Amino acid sequence: MNLNSKILGITQVVITSLMMNAQTTENKLPGDPTLVSSKATIEKLISYDKGNFKYKVEDYFARPKASQFKISPDGLYLSYKEKDKDSKNHVYVKDLKSGKITKALVEKDDLIRSYGWLDKKRLFYTQDKGGNENIHLYAADIDGKNLKDLTPFEGITLNSVRLIKDTEFVIVSMNKNNKQIFEPYKINFNTGEITQLDENKDVKSPIDDYLFDRQGNLRGYTILENGLTTKLFYKDLQTGKFNLVKATDWKDTFSVISFNDNSKNKDEVYLVTNLGSDKSRIVLYDLKKNAIIKKVYSNPTFDVSSIAQAGKSRNYELDYISYNGIKNETIPVSKFYKEIHDKLTSEFGDKQFGIASSDDKNEKLLVVVDSDKLYGKYYEYDTKTKTIKLLFDLMPQLKEEDMAEMRPIQFKSRDGLTIHGYITLPKAALNGEKVPLIVNPHGGPQGIRDDWGFNPETQLFASRGYATLQVNFRISGGYGKEFQTSGYKQIGRKAMDDVEDGVKYAIEQGWIDKNKIAIYGGSHGGYATLMGLIKTPDLYACGVDYVGVSNIFTFFDSFPEYWKPYKEMVKQIWYDLDNPEEAKIAKEVSPVFQIDKIKKPLFVVQGANDPRVNINESDQIVKALRSKGFEVPYMVKYDEGHGFGKEPNRIEFYKSMLGFFAENFNK
Repeated sequence: MNLNSKILGITQVVITSLMMNAQTTENKLPGDPTLVSSKATIEKLISYDKGNFKYKVEDYFARPKASQFKISPDGLYLSYKEKDKDSKNHVYVKDLKSGKITKALVEKDDLIRSYGWLDKKRLFYTQDKGGNENIHLYAADIDGKNLKDLTPFEGITLNSVRLIKDTEFVIVSMNKNNKQIFEPYKINFNTGEITQLDENKDVKSPIDDYLFDRQGNLRGYTILENGLTTKLFYKDLQTGKFNLVKATDWKDTFSVISFNDNSKNKDEVYLVTNLGSDKSRIVLYDLKKNAIIKKVYSNPTFDVSSIAQAGKSRNYELDYISYNGIKNETIPVSKFYKEIHDKLTSEFGDKQFGIASSDDKNEKLLVVVDSDKLYGKYYEYDTKTKTIKLLFDLMPQLKEEDMAEMRPIQFKSRDGLTIHGYITLPKAALNGEKVPLIVNPHGGPQGIRDDWGFNPETQLFASRGYATLQVNFRISGGYGKEFQTSGYKQIGRKAMDDVEDGVKYAIEQGWIDKNKIAIYGGSHGGYATLMGLIKTPDLYACGVDYVGVSNIFTFFDSFPEYWKPYKEMVKQIWYDLDNPEEAKIAKEVSPVFQIDKIKKPLFVVQGANDPRVNINESDQIVKALRSKGFEVPYMVKYDEGHGFGKEPNRIEFYKSMLGFFAENFNK
């Protein structure tokens, strides 16, 4: 987690042990444990993945021996995660002068989700319980002492965390007083003292976001009125009054990125907006005058919304702009960063690189380099000597020459939209052979997209000779407002058409054996898997539903409390269940009501503590299909949430999925 941005074991249960103590177990475990497949069933699935393969699942999904390197603000220490023999990832701190290494943060039963530096002597980390997303913020000294839970409240989660540089304070937004809405608190990360900064009481029109300056002063806020209108208020520095700057429909973008402290104008901000345009662009904006000062950057094809600014040592100048195009693109701005960018481009060619960490003076930079065939390497760049040295290769066992190409693709949908995506092709496909295909719809679905770069899933599939298709179907983010909104109320319908048109495109290129196509995805991708087996039952040989929605009605009813203010938006994105016509459509595209159309094998996987897609979604589809005599292997992990974060669980899942594909491709 970047502190300046918004926050994202019980073993496999077997039927035999459950039957011995069914009543007490069912009371303790989420969902219906009697539905979960036995260990023997899962092991049989795994056994189907046979062959003389150069790489194992562990090569792709065992976590790196060391990862997440960060430089301390004063440049004197290097922190990183290091994995022990039990696959726990502890945080260590290395004194760069003496070489002494200290274990600072210990990972126990629950994952350390993210960590970083608060100041030169203190670290933070975030953690939930078993994937339930009730995220807490912790702080500890670099020797592990003075550990404090900075948000020690039951059932809360964090919405944002902001470090106030050169102080001992962070500002967090959490739902302590009302689980549906968030309020800001100033916390001393040394003592743990908490001060509430503002109240947020109107559940129907809550404050949705707070705007603080670098000194921690509240300068503005946005209200989400009736779930559909966003109103930005800004504080007049002369009068102290908060005035309405702009009211926009929720579909529009008008959002402050940060204050421009490089300017003498204290009302000047970098802002991302798509008002008056289809694509989001970055502008300089005067909040007091409510006027654009100048356009900073825009792209005719892709949304642009990200910038990087220097720190205090270079007066917060704008260093670069970045966005996801066909690949990740960086536009250098400052003279300082242009020199760095030129040097790194010369060194790494067409690979992607980014600044992962820096000391406050930008003397030492940690640069991460990757590509579609390179998992990632950390380099240290000294901006004084202009020298680059390799710090750590994250996955040295994965040789670039053995990895598959991830190729950008573009095609027309059946109704004329330009659709972008990617296909990862094993060498056999490049040599003219027709290979099996895994169709992998992304989650979200709104505002999310697939990107170019190293993807351990697609590379794992390629190691077994399978191609992977990733379609950025309508409703995906990054391609402009019109493209995204064209998918609203088309989930399970035209969004699925785009996926099918992508499959048709791949077949037409001569890459794919049309009799060996599977569909697999997580979250909305799991839903799309179920809908794919229903909508085009002859297209797919099998499907894997990973934490996917099966019933739109129960999905809506099970929203976590902090999602409820957004329910009106969700009605416009998915379907309005209070409208009889739309409720009828929602039923038609809810897989649990269409199970008679599922003819091909299905594997269902779920995290028991998932707050986004409740375990009931997976239980329903498994129970409904089994009631029709349709056998469904079902994996549940009781120490996971919306996707598996723990290494043993991830490895077992991918081994099982590979076996499931092999079994069904070879029938």
